[in-house]
Amino acid sequence: MANNNFGIGGTEVKLDAFEAFQDIPANKVLMAEKLTNMAPVKPEIVEGLTDVEAVFEHYKPNVKVDFEDANGITKSETLSFTNLGDFGVKGITAQSTLLGDLNMKHDQYLKIMKQLKTNKMLKTAMNEPNGKENIVAALNALVTELQANK
Repeated sequence: MANNNFGIGGTEVKLDAFEAFQDIPANKVLMAEKLTNMAPVKPEIVEGLTDVEAVFEHYKPNVKVDFEDANGITKSETLSFTNLGDFGVKGITAQSTLLGDLNMKHDQYLKIMKQLKTNKMLKTAMNEPNGKENIVAALNALVTELQANK
C-alpha cells in the first residue's frame, strides 16, 4: 500500500525528489550580475573565489558612464569597482570628477542655506526694505571681483 500524505480536503501532497535543496532564507539575497560590459570570448569556470573581494579582484569590474553637466555637455568617465562600497553614493562620487564637483557645490549650498536660516544679522538685513536687493547686489559684486582675480 502506497504511503500518501493528504491535506485538508483530501489534497494529495507528493514528496519532491529534490528534498536536499532548501529555499534561500528570507534574510539572504542571491545576486547574479554581469560584472563588465564586455562579453566573454569563451565562458570559463573559475574556482577558489571564496568571498566577494576575491571575485572583485579576479574580474576587476568597471563600466564606462556618460554624465551630462549643467550645460548639457556629455563627459565620459570609467568607474571601477573593488568592493561593494564602490557601488554606493560615496564610492561612485569619489571616482567621478563631475560628481565630486557637484557634491562639493551641494555641500556649499547647504552651508549657505544654514547661514540664511540661522544668521540673525542676515535675517535682519533680508527683512529690511530693499534688503534682498542689496544683498544680491553685494554678492554679484563679489562674484565679479572673484572672476576678475582668477
